[in-house]
Amino acid sequence: MHCFVDYRITKEELLSLSKLDLKPILVPKCNDVYDAINGHPDIQLNVLKNDSFNKIIIQRNISENFKEILKLNDINYIVSKNTLSNTYPNDIILNSLILENYFIHTLKYSDENLLNSQNSKIHIDVPQGYTKCSILPVREKALITSDKGIFNSLKNYDFDILLLPPGDILLPSLNYGFIGGVGGMVSNNKMAFFGDLDSYTWGDQIKKFLFKYDILPIALRKGKLIDRGSLFTL
Repeated sequence: MHCFVDYRITKEELLSLSKLDLKPILVPKCNDVYDAINGHPDIQLNVLKNDSFNKIIIQRNISENFKEILKLNDINYIVSKNTLSNTYPNDIILNSLILENYFIHTLKYSDENLLNSQNSKIHIDVPQGYTKCSILPVREKALITSDKGIFNSLKNYDFDILLLPPGDILLPSLNYGFIGGVGGMVSNNKMAFFGDLDSYTWGDQIKKFLFKYDILPIALRKGKLIDRGSLFTL
């Protein structure tokens, strides 16, 4: 199984991913957005999760070398209609949460090609444009977030949501990072984290929430959680 990670990932994290039988693909630097997020997977791509095929969407100006890597690994992709830039909302055009049956984003800012690829799903509009940054998906209808606007929007759809305070997540050059960027599911019963939940103020709450869904947390690195722009697998 492949995974997409920020090009600034550490050797420790890469080794941990390889031990989970994951093959990391490094997302290259994007000069069109600000430094803190310039390698974040959830800014430059998304996994479409359509039933009939595995396909991703990539931002249209991503390097040709990255496209070649996708082709070599037999990963199908489509390209965004719009281009990224460092001013909101032009940096969040692909930053949606895509589930098997739901597409969640600030819909008026979703890239047109992304939106069209999700026509068969239930669309949920939320006020937070950094949607994927703000949500750590656990199961199809079980999520972790620190965003009250997202929480209020999704509770009307019977999602089970763990709402945590913001903060205590590293994101170099910014005050703190987002919970959605600290990791992701790497198998049906394991979630990997860029950091250790024992070093996170609300780590015990996450552990209890994961336990409820029979999911084991895996630390990819020692120390505090860091926002690396989500861990996407394919």
